[in-house]
Amino acid sequence: MHRSLAGLAAAAAAAVLSGCGSLDKGVDYKSERTLPPLEIPPGLSTPARDDRFAMPESGRASATLSGYQAERKETRGDSSLLPTVDNMRIERAGTERWLVVQEPAEKLWPRIREFWIDAGFLIRTEIPEAGVIETEWAENRAKIPQGLLRDLLGRAFENMHSSAERDKFRTRLERMADGKGTEIYISHRGLEEVVKDATNFGGGTTIWQPRPSDPELEAEFLRRLMVRLGAGEERAKQMMAAAPADSRAQILKSNDGTARLQVNEPFDRTWRRVGLALDRVGFTVEDRDRQNGLYFVRYADADAEVEKQGLFSRILGLEKDEVKAQQYRIEVREGQGAAERSEVNVLNKDGARDGSATAQRILTLLHEQLK
Repeated sequence: MHRSLAGLAAAAAAAVLSGCGSLDKGVDYKSERTLPPLEIPPGLSTPARDDRFAMPESGRASATLSGYQAERKETRGDSSLLPTVDNMRIERAGTERWLVVQEPAEKLWPRIREFWIDAGFLIRTEIPEAGVIETEWAENRAKIPQGLLRDLLGRAFENMHSSAERDKFRTRLERMADGKGTEIYISHRGLEEVVKDATNFGGGTTIWQPRPSDPELEAEFLRRLMVRLGAGEERAKQMMAAAPADSRAQILKSNDGTARLQVNEPFDRTWRRVGLALDRVGFTVEDRDRQNGLYFVRYADADAEVEKQGLFSRILGLEKDEVKAQQYRIEVREGQGAAERSEVNVLNKDGARDGSATAQRILTLLHEQLK
């Protein structure tokens, strides 16, 4: 038995010496499943064949390695350098940031997909026609409590420890009005593991429940994506550290008594920001109609269900039925009398203004993201 313990310690120590740590201790994601095979999305061309091992074509009777490398460098450029994107910038409104790149979405798509895979994520959803890439849930290994024993055994047997949080990210690519550039939005969703029905004597069950989105995590991955696309580390940090903009949204009352959200930005930008806000909050977006400024969503209002149950049911602790998601429409339209102003309304499934408490809660959720 002593020999087994000694062998275990030796294996752990070897793993510590041979393993390489994360470059950033704050973010170190790991997925549990294997990666799916790479599939080229519809409408995108297959990558060009690699000709590194092709024989040089020359009229000379002999060729040298140095001459061949010099010839390839002259005709194709230095292949040791990754392609760079010079024309990019960060735009910011409130807590939201997004990346503007002067490249078409078709060219950026495979590089962004590869970026998430290299960051330790699996790809769950790919919708090229909608410009959406969504990752699987993954744990941030950097949040696991550290210590000597954890450091020794955890590297050799990683599955012995796990964090109580899971994260997933959605990337959305939007074409700019001129058709030449692309806006890249990254939204975060989180889960945390909590103990339910625990007593003083222990027991209880663990469940996963949503936790608030983290704008700083979104900003960190935007910064890393900038570096991946060719921006220098210092330049990326400076652009991400720009001062936040003033509040750009407020909830107002309409003449019919319903609430509306006024956004002090033009329609195009408001449309994109509302899409990002819906991703962040966790709405199920079933469809979108940009021409008419409509997002078709489903929303489950847990607060409304609690109010419907009543005080008596809550006191008795009766189990409530699963909250059913209802259909709504989020309308974005140009503001009246101002080109640089937009309006966001919540409509019911029939397209009429919704003045319910649930509609008010939806507007409040959007206001928190857009202000």
